[in-house]
Amino acid sequence: MDTLPTIDPAERTVLERAQRTLIRYGASFAPFEIVRAKGAYVYDASGRSILDFTSGQMSSLLGHGHPEIVDVVSRTVGELDHLFSGMLSPPVLDLAEALCAATPEGLDRVLLLSTGGESNDAALRMAKLYTGGHEVVGFTKSWHGMTGAAAGATYAAGRGGYGPSSVGALAINPPDPYRSPFANANGYDWQAELDYGFDLIDRQSVGALAAFIAEPVLSTAGMIEPPDGYLRALKDRCEARGMLLILDEAQTGLGRTGSMFAFERHGVVPDILTLSKTLGAGLPLSAVMASAEVEAVCHERGYLFYTTHVSDPLPAAVGLKVMEIVMRDRLAERAAVLGDRLGAGLRDLMARHDCIGTVRGRGLMQGVEIVSDRAAKTPWPEMGARIMQRCLDLGLSMNIVNLPNMASVFRIAPPLTITEAELDLGLAILDDAIKRETA
Repeated sequence: MDTLPTIDPAERTVLERAQRTLIRYGASFAPFEIVRAKGAYVYDASGRSILDFTSGQMSSLLGHGHPEIVDVVSRTVGELDHLFSGMLSPPVLDLAEALCAATPEGLDRVLLLSTGGESNDAALRMAKLYTGGHEVVGFTKSWHGMTGAAAGATYAAGRGGYGPSSVGALAINPPDPYRSPFANANGYDWQAELDYGFDLIDRQSVGALAAFIAEPVLSTAGMIEPPDGYLRALKDRCEARGMLLILDEAQTGLGRTGSMFAFERHGVVPDILTLSKTLGAGLPLSAVMASAEVEAVCHERGYLFYTTHVSDPLPAAVGLKVMEIVMRDRLAERAAVLGDRLGAGLRDLMARHDCIGTVRGRGLMQGVEIVSDRAAKTPWPEMGARIMQRCLDLGLSMNIVNLPNMASVFRIAPPLTITEAELDLGLAILDDAIKRETA
């Protein structure tokens, strides 16, 4: 074939075209095409604007089409796009130095990759080589990616039908005060739950524990944030067993929760930190950070994670600009202020709509759980799906977690550049959608 086939798009609907050509990968496709995106909005082929309350796939930290990001991409692609993986470039070295300067001592070395799953694979591979173990512990509602070891540590979905998982994959319950069996009218005993979880780990382990991997806010689990003191206690238990603590800040990194990194407010430094999604602000960029000591030992033992796009200059230039904008414009502080406004608005909706069981989260990363019975905390996935669709019809893009054996939770994570007026508009549309669906 010398030329691409000519097909009149008008002859088929968007979904018909998708069905003829695309492999379905889990998402339900919307019946329209998005042809443009700018700021906090995406636009379909008819010109209709849709307010994006999820920053794309929780990634477009600075909104869509940020002019400085556009400039960096346009300029860099003509100068340095892709290199042999053994070659270094100024954007890679500059971004590595910026990341090390922005994080505490103990996160002194950087590996730049493409996706979150890839960065978690690299981190787990490093932890296994450093400790000599192979057992990896995660949370039962976690999501760390769909690649190799990351998929083995992902328990929210995607485990059935693919054969055996990673050897040594273990899990404990996440610290969920709303649904934990260790929570009651008298409070939530997270320490007892953590002790119980590690007792199960100790009984199942074959003595080869390598790492515990966790999100500082469990997003796919329904925006579950560990209580104060939890991550410190988690790291203490890891250290007592000679295992490393890996924190996956794919969604929480670079200011979204009100601090540059979510682990900062917990007073703990992970042994390995992974960043993705927000680091590229919607473009494929991820990073692994570890101590100089961990890096040196792994290097001596022949650490290998050689990918096609490791240390690529183009995405590194984007990541450097993202960090510059977040720090220069004090977007972490802005996320904290706007997060208070968002949280207050969501709690007001909860006071007026019985289908909202709880509101939780921090900064511009918050969750709204939909229930059919607030007292019984009965999940209501059907209503959640209806509200999400109604929001879309009204011009608001929302994302709800309706995974098997889990609650029904809206994940709200708008760009850090969203305006107060846009935030209020999103809350008003969500209010209207709930009213219409529960009337």
